[in-house]
Amino acid sequence: MAPKTPSRIPPRLPLAPLSRSQPERPVAVLDVGTSKVSALIALIGGDSEPRVIGSGQKPCSGLKRGAVTDYEKAEMAIRGAMDQAERAAGIQMNSVVGGFAAGSMASMMASAEIDIAGANITPTDMVTLRQAGRAAIDPRGRTVVHALPALYTMDGLVGVESPLGLHADRLGMDIHVMTAETPAILNYGRAVGQAHLGVSALVASPLAASLAVLDAEERDIGVALIEIGAGITSIAVHKFGIAVGVATIPMGSVDITEDIAAAFATRRSGAERLKTFDGAAVATTRDQIEPVIIPPALEDGLSEPVKVPRAALVAVIRTRLGMLFGEIARALATLGFVGPQARRIVLTGGGADLRSIADYAGTYLGCNVRIGRPRGLIGLPQAQEGPAFATLAGLVLFAASDSGDIWHQQLAGQSNEPRRGLSGVIEKLWGSL
Repeated sequence: MAPKTPSRIPPRLPLAPLSRSQPERPVAVLDVGTSKVSALIALIGGDSEPRVIGSGQKPCSGLKRGAVTDYEKAEMAIRGAMDQAERAAGIQMNSVVGGFAAGSMASMMASAEIDIAGANITPTDMVTLRQAGRAAIDPRGRTVVHALPALYTMDGLVGVESPLGLHADRLGMDIHVMTAETPAILNYGRAVGQAHLGVSALVASPLAASLAVLDAEERDIGVALIEIGAGITSIAVHKFGIAVGVATIPMGSVDITEDIAAAFATRRSGAERLKTFDGAAVATTRDQIEPVIIPPALEDGLSEPVKVPRAALVAVIRTRLGMLFGEIARALATLGFVGPQARRIVLTGGGADLRSIADYAGTYLGCNVRIGRPRGLIGLPQAQEGPAFATLAGLVLFAASDSGDIWHQQLAGQSNEPRRGLSGVIEKLWGSL
């Protein structure tokens, strides 16, 4: 008889924080997406940037909108991608840092405040504040993915970056809490567990992508990262050097492919090629006279390819982009990304490979837009240097840093070594609500 699924999900244990004096150690990261599963194995620690020593990628049809819908297909893709990475690296890994964007991911703010009584703020006070902050978090029936300190306040003064050592009567902290629906996380954990892997950390995909493509000044001035994936578009707004809001939209580049297939009565594979090689987000005068060839839906030897103006293809793409960026604009407004300083946007994800999409986004949103490509890793394969792999690279950078998460902080007497398989995943998740 199968064991009952636990009704409460516990905090996961984060990777041990690294200092530059520590020797290098391997870490595996896994980006399970709607269209593909990608894996990297890298060496982190030491005095240099993380070094990639193995990579793998497999197509995946076991997910829809980033959520697992077929365990067997998802497991096979995870196994295949990890096997490629392990063979290239020459080592076997027991656990992964996983990217996650499903489960209607959203964010909220929590606050906590403690009495200092005019004394200088000590490390013990900071620990007490973190404990008070953790107690103030109400997941509201969802699972906490991250709880990151956002802003400190001293006696009502907002925006204190480093309060340690300063004097105050009251010390407060705002916490950016990212949550997702519990069943989506459990399904993800089971798919990874069935591939005989543990999950050492679960990372919000837009947060990981931000680490790989945004620089410090952008995060300080204010920037919105928009990751257009196959099935989900993720948004992360940054200000004062920190992430202050996330949102997801259940729409992505696969919807453009589906629209092309429907509009021109062709197969999905043909529609994907049309989007990749002939598609664009902005029309040109030549599009009216330059034809594109639409492959037939049936390869029966009787149906013939059809020629249509490139402008017709661009029109189909722009119709879907109008729907997508309408949702993006509403999400940005909800997250407070408005005003004269809300003018920087970075597009990443596989959808950012569409020709002239930065120009389209800049015109639609009235912002300065650039394409974000992963950086900060040594030895990243050339095939994974594009925006489609920003989350994958960011997961390595997340593993190499201390996120300061106050929800998944390690408890005294607990080991941070993840157990292999589904039971280890569920055990780490127990009681998080």
